[in-house]
Amino acid sequence: MNLLSIMLQAAPAADGLSQYSGIFMMVLIFVVFYFFMIRPQSKRQKEIKKQREAMKAGDSVVTSGGIYGKVKDIKDTTVIVEIADNVRIKIDKNSVFATAEDLQSQAK
Repeated sequence: MNLLSIMLQAAPAADGLSQYSGIFMMVLIFVVFYFFMIRPQSKRQKEIKKQREAMKAGDSVVTSGGIYGKVKDIKDTTVIVEIADNVRIKIDKNSVFATAEDLQSQAK
């Protein structure tokens, strides 16, 4: 052990609150973490889920791979997207993140 740790252990506590300061700091860090990271992310996930449920044929969408296209058919877990004339791809519904109109309105 080094000299500093020995001196810190030997120093008397200033008051009774110092023993709870570590717990208080952990709670404070968790609260800050919750409000700045967890809560906004869960709100964003709910918004994406709502957009996927509201998706209908004819909507312009963007996939997670960056492919722009129009929805032609929607099944339970898949979506048929037309990316060019007579070029259709079948993708997982969870890989559609936003409609193209939503992206344009966010850019403005």
